[in-house]
Amino acid sequence: MSPCLKIALIPAYNPENCLIQVVHQLREKGFWILVVDDGSTREHKEIFKEIDDVGRVLILTHTKNKGKGCALKTGLTYIQKYISENYTVVTVDADGQHRPKDVEMVCKMSQKHPGCLVLGRRKIQKETPLKNRLGNQITRMVYMFTTGIRIYDTQTGLRAFDHTLLAELLTIPGERYEYEMNVLLACSRNKIPMREIGIETIYINDNSSSHFHPFKDSCRIYKEILKFSASSLISFFLDYGIYSLLLWFTSGFSKSISLFLSNAVARILSGCFNYQVNRNLVFQEKAGSGRTAVQYVLLVAGILAGNTLLLEVFVHLGMNPYIGKLCTELIFFLISWFVQRTFIFKQQRSGC
Repeated sequence: MSPCLKIALIPAYNPENCLIQVVHQLREKGFWILVVDDGSTREHKEIFKEIDDVGRVLILTHTKNKGKGCALKTGLTYIQKYISENYTVVTVDADGQHRPKDVEMVCKMSQKHPGCLVLGRRKIQKETPLKNRLGNQITRMVYMFTTGIRIYDTQTGLRAFDHTLLAELLTIPGERYEYEMNVLLACSRNKIPMREIGIETIYINDNSSSHFHPFKDSCRIYKEILKFSASSLISFFLDYGIYSLLLWFTSGFSKSISLFLSNAVARILSGCFNYQVNRNLVFQEKAGSGRTAVQYVLLVAGILAGNTLLLEVFVHLGMNPYIGKLCTELIFFLISWFVQRTFIFKQQRSGC
């Protein structure tokens, strides 16, 4: 087997002088360094000129700022086009918050586990800035809720992978910080194993050099959970509309029969709609639909039974049947999501 080329891919936007030290230290570790200048302003160009003279460094330049995701894909596209030998890529932040020994460690882990995405896991400490601490905790919970996979540090920029994953990574959407979350979502969806390894936690000047925008970038990151919520909301309105209409049409029947028929028909019709939307747009299941369809039918049957029973109890206790329907739907929303993500459209668990 030919020696493996070690590539450090560094997206940089208006970097500080510490980038020069990062480049020198990584070169001493034997890395070939690819820096992507993501449209930095003129006053930062001297930094790129200085690292350009280091040797074993290539700088690619965006004429305007396009975002971290675009910068990473610019570097990956170059690697795919011009480097044919066996290689391992490590993405490194430009702000000096990744120790060279940690960069080398995740690189070696990737070489030991081909086809695996290796993540440098930072430990949340008291010194961690509040926005980073909260952001990582919230994103970790959302990712767990969305995929069923436990990743401690979903926002780490220190990641390593071999050449076998590069083509897949280039197809993943995202231009800015959401790209890194989309990578984790795509890995879970496409059964690409992931492995975390502990690295040193460093925040320089309270992470003031970060270009992460908490509101805008968080909205991009949480897009998938919002898609599921939207599909469920539409399905709910469809379900509730059919239920209300049938409840009115069957008002001449006994209350129990009217409730059962209205709820059952509404659940079946809205369930068919919800399955197609979640399979094709939210979870993007690529395998044949036979297995998931059978499992979804079982889920719908189970939810229908529980839903009907709970609705009957609410109405029996004196609750208005329309209000009772709203309460049961809210309860079974979370149950439906958990079962679909964990069992029906389940993804590969992390680990190599």
